Amino acid sequence: MTLTATALALLGLVAWTLLLVFLLVNQRGMLVLSGKMAVNTFNPDGSNTPSAFGQRLVRAHANCLENLPLQAALLLYAIATAQTAITEPLALVLLGARVFQSSMHLLSTGPLFVWLRFAGLFAQLAILAWWLLLFAGLVG
Repeated sequence: MTLTATALALLGLVAWTLLLVFLLVNQRGMLVLSGKMAVNTFNPDGSNTPSAFGQRLVRAHANCLENLPLQAALLLYAIATAQTAITEPLALVLLGARVFQSSMHLLSTGPLFVWLRFAGLFAQLAILAWWLLLFAGLVG
């Protein structure tokens, strides 16, 4: 069986989210093992971690989780209904935009990086909206 761009994008989105949670667990584990924080003191939003990166990591991971259901639903729909011809051209662009958005989030919250992060999110939303229109037969 050949791994299509649609299937690769789906697996890539899951893998990227998993990588971010591994980074988060590693960061928190190091803080606990080094005695810098107690295991039961982490705020869910990461606001009490010693570094701004910790807060950005929590938000980048949460943002992946927030968007994964929409992305996965359309990619799985394409696979389940044998309509991957719709998703193939942009599937890896969607994955790239997700990785780009998260990477910009991890790097900085400066204005340029926020704009770049928004561009990555906008690209993902535009692709999802386009696919939805195509699946519904409203365009194309």
